[in-house]
Amino acid sequence: MVVLVHRLHHQVLDHRSGFQATVIGHHALDHVVHDHHHGENGCSTGTPLFSARALEPIQSSRACWQQISFDLHKGDRLGLVAPSGAGKTLLLRALAQLDPLRSGELCCRGASPGKLCMTQWRAMVMLVAQRCAVTPGTVEDNLRLPLQWRQHRHHANWQRTTIVTWLETLGRSSDFLAWDAEQLSGGEQQVLNLLRALQLQPVLLLLDECTASLDPSTCRAMETLLQRWLSEAARACVFTSHDPDQIERFCNRVLALP
Repeated sequence: MVVLVHRLHHQVLDHRSGFQATVIGHHALDHVVHDHHHGENGCSTGTPLFSARALEPIQSSRACWQQISFDLHKGDRLGLVAPSGAGKTLLLRALAQLDPLRSGELCCRGASPGKLCMTQWRAMVMLVAQRCAVTPGTVEDNLRLPLQWRQHRHHANWQRTTIVTWLETLGRSSDFLAWDAEQLSGGEQQVLNLLRALQLQPVLLLLDECTASLDPSTCRAMETLLQRWLSEAARACVFTSHDPDQIERFCNRVLALP
């Protein structure tokens, strides 16, 4: 018998005070989700925004995670913790259906990937990779480009005022929009990459080392921006970082991979 921990009344894992666990049905769940900040968002009840059940990867070359299960509710910031090579990026790619799963079930807002075309699923469950792909042109050109794609054009549009407000949160002026995207530093590309995703309003944001190239001040500002963005609608995120202090600071839940 294995357990999955939720933010239920008095049944949470708090990193400071030990834990109690609640069994979810009779499924063999091999990993435990830890709640870091008890009561931060209140108790999660009702249908989750996103759920994963008994996920197993197609991965025969080395040992990897097995039987991963978790639920995410509004505002959740789930940190993935694991040694290098344990498959954190593989899990994120599987959640976005960029890599196939051997078995398991995914559900986002009541819909499984099989009920949607892949562009619809990836518009809701969006991976933000550590390395940013840019096209020739300005930062603004790069931000505007995905808004023209069919899966986004009906629910997201160019909001310059919002983008400028986000940039101000990150300590940058609107001049950044006119910069040559191909000449950006690694940290500046990560700013572009994240803003490009936020404006598309996914339900679940999968953040793979999305602040690794940022200076400490901008990194803290990015965390503030993400928390604000998550609070504005029914959204959640899964977050990876090699900085344990950042996981402790930013994430309200932790999933430890073997």
